Amino acid sequence: MQHKKGDKIVDVKLPTINGEMMNTTNLRGKRYMLTFFRFAGCPFCNLRMHELSRRFNELGDNFTIVAIFDSPIENLKKHSVRHHAPFHVVADEENIYYKQYSIRQSFAGLLRGAITRFPSVMYALVVKRYIPLPIKGKLTTMPASFLVDENGIIQLAHYANDPGDHVDFEQVKAFALAGKKSR
Repeated sequence: MQHKKGDKIVDVKLPTINGEMMNTTNLRGKRYMLTFFRFAGCPFCNLRMHELSRRFNELGDNFTIVAIFDSPIENLKKHSVRHHAPFHVVADEENIYYKQYSIRQSFAGLLRGAITRFPSVMYALVVKRYIPLPIKGKLTTMPASFLVDENGIIQLAHYANDPGDHVDFEQVKAFALAGKKSR
């Protein structure tokens, strides 16, 4: 069953690319975005990681991101090193949390993204050189993002329709900074 606004978060405990264990229970009292990506080499996912890493400082001090990938940790390290992400980047190789969060698989979504977002994928491949090889993870995984408040309650659940469908950064920013104002 898909999660929705008002649901309590299912805590996540996974290995990070830095060799640590990340546990969302340690994020209580802080707002965050829990975001499920596809496989580590996904061009769309790497564009999003680039944007999130580059603009992370706009989100304030009481906000973080947990980026989950459907890939083995070593492959994830290889593909994510160039982002220098200032947030948690974790691997869920066994898809434990992908299943708990009902992350969708969609061949139609994969095709839709390849067609409707063709300029973005070409930019990712040609300009940014986000080459998706080797592919270690499922091609048909659709991203999903959850904005979680200080009490571990989902305030926004976004299940993507294609690989490049993500919550708008300005919406993430408004959520992150709203938490700062309420303190």
